[in-house]
Amino acid sequence: MVSDALEMPQLRIYSNKMLYQRQRKSRDRTVENRQFQRSKRVFEEKTNKKKRNYMNKIGLALQGGGSHGAFAWGVLDRLLELEEKELGFDSICGTSAGAVNAVVMTYGLHIGGRMKAKELLERLWLTVASKGLKIDNPFIEYFTQVVSPYQFNPLNYNPLRKIVSDIVDFDELRKTKTKLFICATNVKTNQGKIFRTSAITLDSVMASTALPTFFQAVKIGEDFYWDGGYMGNPPLTPLIANSKITDLLLVKLNSINIDRVPMSAKDIGDRVTEICFNSSLMNEMKMIEMRNELIRGGLDLGKYGNKEIFVHSISGYDTLGKLDYSTKMKTDLGFLLKLKNAGRDAADRWIKEELKNVGKKSSFDVDKHFFNKF
Repeated sequence: MVSDALEMPQLRIYSNKMLYQRQRKSRDRTVENRQFQRSKRVFEEKTNKKKRNYMNKIGLALQGGGSHGAFAWGVLDRLLELEEKELGFDSICGTSAGAVNAVVMTYGLHIGGRMKAKELLERLWLTVASKGLKIDNPFIEYFTQVVSPYQFNPLNYNPLRKIVSDIVDFDELRKTKTKLFICATNVKTNQGKIFRTSAITLDSVMASTALPTFFQAVKIGEDFYWDGGYMGNPPLTPLIANSKITDLLLVKLNSINIDRVPMSAKDIGDRVTEICFNSSLMNEMKMIEMRNELIRGGLDLGKYGNKEIFVHSISGYDTLGKLDYSTKMKTDLGFLLKLKNAGRDAADRWIKEELKNVGKKSSFDVDKHFFNKF
């Protein structure tokens, strides 16, 4: 009995000790679980924030088209009225007039935000109207087919050089965080040259705009360049390969499909040029669509990504498709403002109807426009 009496307190002590240890372990597990859940929430919030930051950030692709670039001016003017959280620009590429628009817009964003970009784009096109070349005369167009710019323009005068240099400080531009790409065509190697932000100069912009019938090839280093439209109008691959974007917005100036067969010598020549300038874009669009189909089929492309690229487009076809090709050299103020207003209207429609699809799905039918699946 005495032995039993001695053991009972010891059993209670042992039992209490075990209970305390179990309770402590339970509290520790609860604390650990809370810490884990807290860490998980923080991680998810950071991840979701990054996703949200990229959900509305796009790659912007600007086609070239001479004076028809004023349509893109109108598009950009309207898009820049949106807030960053509504539509952000992660990267921008452009060719020819698209390169000029891209450089001026990116510089404006860098030094003063969206309103500054709008201001500088307006300054660019108003100056083009007052000081740009007036070469929309049919005789001049014929003249350039038989006389080389090395003959009729031996000093390689191009008023666009001063217009752009008066607006853009290229040393400052190269500090921008926006990824910028412009395209030119290497005359000797038949290769497209992509000038990236850190290498973009006034000469590379002039190279991208050097239409060979009007201007001499632009020398950069040991290479010579013509208008980038022959090799990428505009190039899309740099936008996909160098950023985390899931959406591309193409501001399209040139007609892909037309509803008539050209029969005059002039119309045939214009359509041939249009086809040449569209060929690289069509090939890149087809590659993007094939990539998307593989990903939808469950294939992980590894370093090439495992997310679809959603494609969007603001097209100038309804306005520009009705114009003669020679109007790409027309710089009258009234004409440029008409194109700008048409661009603003087209962008406004896209904002109302398609902006909601950014980050979710394509709003441009690549099959219809590039695979001819009507």
